[in-house]
Amino acid sequence: MKNKRYGNIFWITGLSGSGKSAIGRNLKTYISKLYGKTIIINGDDIRNIYNLKKYSKEERLKLAKSNAALCKFIAKQKINVIFTTVALFKEIYDYNRKNLPNYFCILIKCSLKNILKRKKKIFYRNNEKNVWGFDLKPFYPSKANIIINNDFKKSSKFFSKKAFLKIKKLLPS
Repeated sequence: MKNKRYGNIFWITGLSGSGKSAIGRNLKTYISKLYGKTIIINGDDIRNIYNLKKYSKEERLKLAKSNAALCKFIAKQKINVIFTTVALFKEIYDYNRKNLPNYFCILIKCSLKNILKRKKKIFYRNNEKNVWGFDLKPFYPSKANIIINNDFKKSSKFFSKKAFLKIKKLLPS
């Protein structure tokens, strides 16, 4: 049931390079037209703003919970939030479902093989430590509201429109 005192939180998750940010940017246009004021926040931007360079499981989980708190703070002001992040922890999905009003989880599924073909993320090529899909086993949410299978054969606009049509069914305006 929608809590009318809060904006909606669209938590877009998936492996790095799976298309979360591009899909989120395109989705913002649709969301803001139907549901009102909407901002988009990228997890990488938060890391850069606060100069966060630690990538241990503990540090990542701590950051994910801080990001959830930020989303809730913004949503409490009746602003919709599209938050794009990797944060592939069961703990964070459980935490979000319990603590974030109007929370919608959007999972971008994409094979690591397809991501590597695109050569967009340097840390995949440099054999860095603490990388989801390599030495960190990702946990994909079992109760995602929307699942997008991105094989990069269709545009991010296509997937954003598809996600929005599902959102409209789940969240009446």
